[in-house]
Amino acid sequence: MSKIKLVLATHNQHKVVELAAILKPLAPGVELVGYDGPEPVEDGLTYAENALIKARAAHQHTGLPAIADDSGIAVEVLGGAPGIFSARWSGTRDAVANRRLLLEQIKDVRPEHRGAAFVCTIALVGFVGEDEVTFTGIWPGEVAFAETGEAGFGYDPVFVPEGFEVSAAELEPEVKNSMSHRNLAIEQLASYLANT
Repeated sequence: MSKIKLVLATHNQHKVVELAAILKPLAPGVELVGYDGPEPVEDGLTYAENALIKARAAHQHTGLPAIADDSGIAVEVLGGAPGIFSARWSGTRDAVANRRLLLEQIKDVRPEHRGAAFVCTIALVGFVGEDEVTFTGIWPGEVAFAETGEAGFGYDPVFVPEGFEVSAAELEPEVKNSMSHRNLAIEQLASYLANT
């Protein structure tokens, strides 16, 4: 794969670090460039719509191919909520407040009904002409009864991945990045970049 420069349409430095770490071994020819342009209004009704809104804005602002992700936690007993509203579930962008509200909302739900999944959709805009494509990864698990762990961000301290007895925030970054919803979406992106 020849060198490809992609703008990563986010101001969230946690996402920049995590996406770059996952993408580097999968697509060593890809250089992620930071984005300092305006943040568009995310008024889509799906992960894909919101990811496309952000990727289009970054592509238009920089003239470079752009990727953006929209992600969240989908809790079964809440009908898939917080979903696309995960980052602002408590009415703020405060991750601690968001986690606490979620735990409070399902505090009486039995363990067997606490199923959840992390969902990530990555949009790629402007790689080939003005083409737009999306890739979605889903990481199943459940919501814990309390926060544990110091690593990760967002809902990681309350999400226990399927097959584990610890939260995503207790996993080593390399372990998390090898199986996460972002990894699953980025694997699809890397395959597309390599074969297009």
